[in-house]
Amino acid sequence: MARVRWLMLISGIATLLGIAVVVTVIGYRVFRTEGRPSPVEATVQLPRGARVVSTSIAGDRIVVTIDVGGALEVRTFDARSLNPQGRLRFVVEP
Repeated sequence: MARVRWLMLISGIATLLGIAVVVTVIGYRVFRTEGRPSPVEATVQLPRGARVVSTSIAGDRIVVTIDVGGALEVRTFDARSLNPQGRLRFVVEP
């Protein structure tokens, strides 16, 4: 009986130690924010009546295709900072 109690004590301590390690690792990952960039938010205003046709990623750029009154426009943004990088307009020749 003493041997069973001893084994139960060892297994209980091992279980508590394992749970403590898991909780410590989770807490470390949740509360460690050094070196991580903060989330970036941006609002881009479209011309009245414009609609987004498609979006895609090209390298470190976000590419957005917009329909502005029947003419297509492609706008590119930096994926990290969301700053506008360029605009390409497609119009039909008169």
